[in-house]
Amino acid sequence: MKVILLENVRKIGSIGEIIDVKRGFARNFLIAQKKALFASKENIKEVEKIKNELSKKDQDKKNKAREIDENIKDKEFSIYKLSTENRELYGSVKPTEISKIIKETENIEINPSLIQPTKEIKSLGTFDVILNLHSEIQSHIKISVIAKEEN
Repeated sequence: MKVILLENVRKIGSIGEIIDVKRGFARNFLIAQKKALFASKENIKEVEKIKNELSKKDQDKKNKAREIDENIKDKEFSIYKLSTENRELYGSVKPTEISKIIKETENIEINPSLIQPTKEIKSLGTFDVILNLHSEIQSHIKISVIAKEEN
C-alpha cells in the first residue's frame, strides 16, 4: 500500500515521501497515528502544498525533543518495588511506570510508547533505558530498581 509520510519516521522515511508499506502497518500505525495519508492524487497535491508547514512542525518537535534530552540525558531514576529473596520482582517495570517517575521527578511528560528498556526489567538493579524522543534524537537514562521494604 502506498502512503505519503506527514512526519519523519525512523527507518521508514521523511516528510512528503511516498513509500510502499504493508497494508496492516499503514492502517493500524501510520494512518491511525496521523503519521501518513493514503497516497491518492488529491492527497499528494495536498501534501505538496503543506510540506513547508509540516517541516516547520517537525523542526519544532525536534527542538522540544532536544530540550528534553538535555534535561534528562544520563540521569538515574529510582523505582521502589517489592521483590523476592533472590532479588526478582513481582511482575516487571513497564514503560508507563517509567513515564510516571520521569513526570514526578523532572516534570517532563514522555509518552510510554517512546520508552524502550534495553532488556525487560524483572529484578533489582540498574537498567539502561532508551527514550526515542524524535526520529533523529534518542536519549539514554538509567532506571535503578530498589527493594521496597514491606510494612
